Amino acid sequence: MLLFAAAVGIALMIMRPTTLRIAVGPSGSDDHDLAQALAETFARDGDPVRLSVMTTAGPIDSIAALRARKADLAVVRSDEEMPDGAESVAILRKNVAVLWAPARKGSGKPAKPKIKAIGDLAGHRVGVVGRTQVNITLLRVILKESGVDPDKVAIALFNPNQIAEMARDTTIDAFMTVGPLDSKVTSEAIAATTRARGEPTFLPVDVSEAIASRHPLYQSEEIPGSAFSSLPARPDDKIETLGVNHLIVAPKSLSEGTVAALTRQLFAARPSLAKEVPSAAKIEKPDTDKDAAVPAHRGAAAYIDGNERSFMDNYSDYIWGAVLLFSVLGSGVAGVRHYVKRDERKLNILHREKLLAAIGLVRQIDSIEELDALQCEADQFVRETLECYDDGAIEQGDLAAYSLVLDQFHHAVVDRRAALGATAANANSMPRMRAS
Repeated sequence: MLLFAAAVGIALMIMRPTTLRIAVGPSGSDDHDLAQALAETFARDGDPVRLSVMTTAGPIDSIAALRARKADLAVVRSDEEMPDGAESVAILRKNVAVLWAPARKGSGKPAKPKIKAIGDLAGHRVGVVGRTQVNITLLRVILKESGVDPDKVAIALFNPNQIAEMARDTTIDAFMTVGPLDSKVTSEAIAATTRARGEPTFLPVDVSEAIASRHPLYQSEEIPGSAFSSLPARPDDKIETLGVNHLIVAPKSLSEGTVAALTRQLFAARPSLAKEVPSAAKIEKPDTDKDAAVPAHRGAAAYIDGNERSFMDNYSDYIWGAVLLFSVLGSGVAGVRHYVKRDERKLNILHREKLLAAIGLVRQIDSIEELDALQCEADQFVRETLECYDDGAIEQGDLAAYSLVLDQFHHAVVDRRAALGATAANANSMPRMRAS
């Protein structure tokens, strides 16, 4: 019963849901809304892995929570400085860099933009929309790889709530945002600068493939025509640019089975969740290549590659180890018990030998009284033998051997008792015959 209770307890511990804390922010962002929707879906479906949303001010604070082990997962950009051992679970979305220059206005007529390509940005000022420095770092990489000295380009960082202010700033000659193609921030920024400064000219990153080969955190991407507006078409044709992934990351130490289950739940919930939260449709599998810039967690890779381990795969070594341990312990206990009961075992052997000797003595007894005394002694042997058997000092085989000797003794007693009875009867009848 103890073993059964232990097995039930272990099963309940293994089967109970695992809750992971996911750091994501800011509140109200697409990432936060998606994480909240995933947490509700997993809880509603009774999935083995649940999510507890930890709201942060943004990716930097999410990374800090992961580094401090206050969170088990974090939603971050792949070019952020992540803690050692952080690995990707899934790609939430792909962000693309969008650069454009407004037309200058003069004497009531729109003038041609003075900036037509990234190479023209030297000596000018670029307004970058974002909350962190990673967008500035990305722009400097683009400038350097495009042959422009980054130090010759002035860069100003604006929060998303400062887009209108940025659009009215006439000292800014170009703009840049980083986000998904359907980003509200990018659409609002383009619309605001168009109203304030005229129709934009989009600046392609012609060296995107070269940058991606030298900087694995970035990918060469393509913005299709009319991605931001159909009438008029903005841009009017496809343009090359750089992309960067937005990821769910987990520490390498997080259980492989837990991450595999989480990844399976993510992609199982994606189709239905996309109807409620459109950003869920952008969830993609992480890069499982060993040389990936942000390697996939082994649990996510196991699910994606079809190498997910079953319960027996994960715990068979422990189960067989426990069986072996119990076997060794059982043998040890049996050995100790055998040693402790050695005196009782010797006593049983002595009783058996006495019974064997008594079989011969029975045939020499001349009185019923001596026979009864020997029978009483044999009964005492039986009681002591049964006590030894109950204590485990002797085995079933020993008891069978003793039973065989006891049967022979009883037969000898019965035969001798019958012989003594016949002798006594003959002795009693002889005087009556003489008297007659």
